[in-house]
Amino acid sequence: MRRRNVLSAAAAATAATLATPAIAQGRLEWRMVTSWPMNLPGPGTAANKLAERITALSGGRLTVRVFGAGQIVPALGVFDAVSQGTAEMYHSVPSLWLSKLRGIGFFGSFPFGLTAQEQSAWINHGGGQALYDEAYARFGIKPFLCGNSGPQWLGWFRREIRSVEDFRGLRFRTAGLGGEMFRRVGATVVTLPGGEIFQALQSGTIDAAEFVGPWTDAPLGFHQVAKNYYWPGVQEPSSAEECGVNKAAYDRLPDDLKLAIRMACQSLHDEVVTEYDHRHAVALRELVTRHGVVVREAPRDLLIALGNAAGEVLQSLREDQDPLTRRIAEAYVAFRNQSAEYMRYSYAGQFAARDLPIRWG
Repeated sequence: MRRRNVLSAAAAATAATLATPAIAQGRLEWRMVTSWPMNLPGPGTAANKLAERITALSGGRLTVRVFGAGQIVPALGVFDAVSQGTAEMYHSVPSLWLSKLRGIGFFGSFPFGLTAQEQSAWINHGGGQALYDEAYARFGIKPFLCGNSGPQWLGWFRREIRSVEDFRGLRFRTAGLGGEMFRRVGATVVTLPGGEIFQALQSGTIDAAEFVGPWTDAPLGFHQVAKNYYWPGVQEPSSAEECGVNKAAYDRLPDDLKLAIRMACQSLHDEVVTEYDHRHAVALRELVTRHGVVVREAPRDLLIALGNAAGEVLQSLREDQDPLTRRIAEAYVAFRNQSAEYMRYSYAGQFAARDLPIRWG
């Protein structure tokens, strides 16, 4: 899909499209605003699937219509729109709402933190959902995880980075708690919606950018102006996608429609994670073979500096003035440490064994 096709699909909606949700014979029509250009591979297509799944599971009693970034509200305005009742629900990522409550960042990703599978385990089995609900209730929103892009990439760089010194002073597009980590290593952090990154890279307004990964990044054209693609994306070892629902509207629903929303989000999560894993691999091979992208590993001294900076960010959150942020941070750390004890033997052990010089396949 060409970049211009992705962005042109996000044209402004007509006045009829913005009409008040219909209520007829017990049927509801809700609006889902998103932080993505319409149909953007990855988060944009996941938002479409979520809307379709809620509609189907409700038997058509709750129809959800999707609006891309800018059609009703800007990409970064979806949280407030749902909080205020301008729209009933949104599809976005928690990392964009740190100005509301810094602890929210843990529900999306944390540098050197949980993988997608661990994040889902924390939310579903480790007490994370109760904290997630408590945090968002302050803003009149009921939150659900509904996907995860898995390990992200460090980003697209216009020039090669050979050491931590090369990183200092870069104008770098990123967001969330990872952005705080990058600032501490000397980058100038710029937060932009996905649809605005290409122009900023092309014009030289920024020197580098991270967004998601190969499948989502390729249609936006970053590789046309920045050929150096760095891994690992330690700023986001996973990046949860979320559905936020206006809490008052949610509370008015009958129990079966509440369950339809919850099950739509839960069932989509695994589908989204596995689709990212597959399509990222396909897209990366094409970026390298057809477009001349150079895949580079981040310098070791940079990764160590970033890890130390992440530790400083974590400590600041454990000492935050808001007691809820402190509780979220402590719960996240406890779960991450317990999980890490096991993961070194299980998944990490399997990956290490696969990399041995064996004859297989």
